[in-house]
Amino acid sequence: MNASGVEPKMATRGTGVEGHNLVRYLLLILGVGYVIVSLYLIFDTRSRLSAITISEEAAILKLQQRQIATEDELKTSNQALKQQLGVTERGLHAAYTGTTAELRQSQRAFERRMQDQQNEAAEQVTVEVASVRTELNGAKKDIAATRSDLDSTKLKLDRAVGDLTGQSSLIARTREELDELRHRGDRNYYEFTLYKGEHPSHLSTVALQLKKVDVKKGKFTLSLVADDRVVEKKDRGVAEPLQFYTGRNRQLYEVVIFTVEKNKVTGYLSTPKSPGLTASR
Repeated sequence: MNASGVEPKMATRGTGVEGHNLVRYLLLILGVGYVIVSLYLIFDTRSRLSAITISEEAAILKLQQRQIATEDELKTSNQALKQQLGVTERGLHAAYTGTTAELRQSQRAFERRMQDQQNEAAEQVTVEVASVRTELNGAKKDIAATRSDLDSTKLKLDRAVGDLTGQSSLIARTREELDELRHRGDRNYYEFTLYKGEHPSHLSTVALQLKKVDVKKGKFTLSLVADDRVVEKKDRGVAEPLQFYTGRNRQLYEVVIFTVEKNKVTGYLSTPKSPGLTASR
C-alpha cells in the first residue's frame, strides 16, 4: 500500500468527520436552546396566569368583605334611623334590598371582566405554545436529517477501514477501480466470483468459500482457509476490507467484495508482492 497516497486521504476524511461533528453539536445546541426557551415561555405564562387568578380572587374577596361591611353598616344605620326617625321596618328592608342588589350586580360585572381576561390570557398561552412546538418539530427534523447524513458518512468511512489494522485501506468498489489498483503495481490482485454451496475456491495461498448471502441488506458470510486454519467472516458488507495474516512472514492479505447477488458474490483478493503466487479456481 502507498503510504503517501493514504495519508492525504486520511487527513481529508478526518476533516470531514470533524466538520460533521461540529454541525451535529451546533444543531444539538440549537435544539436544547429551543427546549429551554419553550419551557421558559410556558412557565412564565403560567406564572402570569396564576398571578392574575390570585389577583382576581383577592379582588373578589375584598369585594365580599366590602359587601359584608356595607351590610353591617346598613343594619346599624337602619337601626339608628328606626330608633331616631321612626322609619317603618318595611321601608328599611326595601332600602337594604336595593343596596344589596346593586352590590351583587357590581360583583357579577367584575367577575365577568376577570373571566374575559383569563380567557384572553389562556388563548395567548395556547398560541405561544403552538408556535414553540412548531419550531421544535422543525429543529428535530433538521437534527434527524443531520444525524442521518453523519451516519451515512460514517458508514462510508467504515467500509474503507480494515477489520484488523483499523486503518484506511485503498480498495476498489468496481472492476474499473480494480484495474486502476493493478496498474499501480503495489500489490497482487486476484478477481473471483463465489457461489453459495460450492467447494472452496483457491486463490494464491488461501481458499475462500461463500457461506451465506443477504441481498436485501447487502451482507454476506465468507469462510477463509489459510495456514490450515479456518476463519469465518460473518455478516460483512460490500466494500468492507476483510484482512488476515498468513504465511511464514505473517503478511497481510485482504479480501474485498464489491457485488452481492442471489447466492453469488464478486470481489478480489489482495496480496503482497511475492514471486510464485498464482490464482486457481
